[in-house]
Amino acid sequence: MASLIDNWTQRIADAARSGEALAICGGGSKDFYGGRQDGERLEVGSYRGIVAYEPTELVITARAGTPLVELAATLADKGQWLAFEPPHFGPTATVGGMLASGLSGPRRQAVGAVRDFVLGVKMVNGLGEVLSFGGQVMKNVAGYDVARLMAGSLGTLGVVLEVSLKVLPRPVAEQSLRFAIDEAGALARLNEWGGRPLPISASVWHDGALTVRLSGAAAAVADTAGDVVAGAAAGGVGLTGPLRP
Repeated sequence: MASLIDNWTQRIADAARSGEALAICGGGSKDFYGGRQDGERLEVGSYRGIVAYEPTELVITARAGTPLVELAATLADKGQWLAFEPPHFGPTATVGGMLASGLSGPRRQAVGAVRDFVLGVKMVNGLGEVLSFGGQVMKNVAGYDVARLMAGSLGTLGVVLEVSLKVLPRPVAEQSLRFAIDEAGALARLNEWGGRPLPISASVWHDGALTVRLSGAAAAVADTAGDVVAGAAAGGVGLTGPLRP
């Protein structure tokens, strides 16, 4: 792995001196996102693997080329996950692409975005220098915000080498509810539910139906599901089908 980094730092340094543009390429699952890629391709997907994982500390460090499916499987073995639910857009999605794109899933409204889970980053800047920011614990303040700047930077700040991320336990229970309701009614319901301490982790309205996902302790999910269904029924809104986990 050290030889890979040496090769990349030299190539980036040479490009900086000559003014050459480089297009950083990992798994390619998000090539559709962002602006047009100009310059010679710099393939970085081969730098992969879990560097460190402390389940009791809720922290994992992985190389940028590590596939997200591999990272998810490692965390799942310990009942943990990336709570911001990064979209994959295919099996080749990588940790580096996740950070560079800065995209988060439907749970963002409940737990935060990818940048809120970044603890530290190791990277190669535009001059070919290897830099490290942040660390592997929440207490690391020096350089912490610099690491978070990498989220959504789309490779403009450098090549990501390693990322340390905060992870969380998976919810004990989840339940999705789907209601037949128009858009205005769906907004009214979501505004009402949003003002209450309900374990809603995702919501979407599409084609005349509102789907909400409940996540948390089994008792809380069950109680909330019954309460939400009863309240909707009282307002003339019914489920489009049976409750599903």
